Amino acid sequence: MSQTPSNSEIKRALEASPDTNIENDTPEAPRPSNYLILTIFACFCPAYPINIVAFVFSIMALNSYNDGDIEGSKRLGRNALYVSIASIIIGLLVIATYCTVHFTTNSV
Repeated sequence: MSQTPSNSEIKRALEASPDTNIENDTPEAPRPSNYLILTIFACFCPAYPINIVAFVFSIMALNSYNDGDIEGSKRLGRNALYVSIASIIIGLLVIATYCTVHFTTNSV
């Protein structure tokens, strides 16, 4: 017959396990923003090389955070924000230029 360990042995083993030792855990830093929604929205603007770069920066920021590089994630997220704003502005300028040219030329 096999012997079952006593309750005190089980309790001692559980107390020493790393899963139950939460004294050394540091609070996790809040996740920096990667602006993924903004970059997806920027992909609908007609500034295609620029908005794809913003999307890549956003994905790189997400991957950097998942790898544990918080500062790199913040930097890449900030770059994604700036490039996506530039893409939206350039896209709006392209649309405004197209509409201006289209509606001001005389079609015969």
